[in-house]
Amino acid sequence: MKNLRTLFCFVLLSVAANTYAQQNDGDEEKGRFKKENIFMGTSLNLGLANHSFNVGLNPEIGYSITKWLDGGMSFNINYFSQNASEYSNIRFRNFNFGGGPFLRVWPLNFLHFQVQPEYNWISSNQKNVQNGQSGTYKYQTGSLLVGVGYGTHMIGSHYSYFTLMIDVLQNINSPYRDQYNDPVPIVRAGFGFYLKGKQR
Repeated sequence: MKNLRTLFCFVLLSVAANTYAQQNDGDEEKGRFKKENIFMGTSLNLGLANHSFNVGLNPEIGYSITKWLDGGMSFNINYFSQNASEYSNIRFRNFNFGGGPFLRVWPLNFLHFQVQPEYNWISSNQKNVQNGQSGTYKYQTGSLLVGVGYGTHMIGSHYSYFTLMIDVLQNINSPYRDQYNDPVPIVRAGFGFYLKGKQR
């Protein structure tokens, strides 16, 4: 139910932003779909924390709704590991894949904010390093990533960004939270291109 509410809020915000943009961007043709506003790209994410490591690939496809707002779908493949520590005897090795919608707001041409709900399928290998017992578990979970970043954004040409995000949900099964349910900082460096250059 929480995932449906998040998706509903995303759609509502997208519609509101698109309506606002069409009313205020007088130099653009209103209500017209533009192929040159479609973009595709990918990012590499990296997360480092105490006794843990996260790396992943995040292909995405989206549309520049306005000069300052992008929306789309992002997919992910991630690997997460956490070693045993003085506080826990359990060692984790997790592999997950999933995806979800995203919004990227560019208040300045070099600064952006990102909101990205995700849903992930996870396979987790857990081992008690003290007694040697181990097992593999499969489960599904949702995350809500929020963050801020720096980059370039040239509609009709290309884009690149460097974003720092965290998972703000309290779901202990999230691939972006450690075994103590603390958020693991996520660093994503991405780039991409638009399908067609603007016609001059």
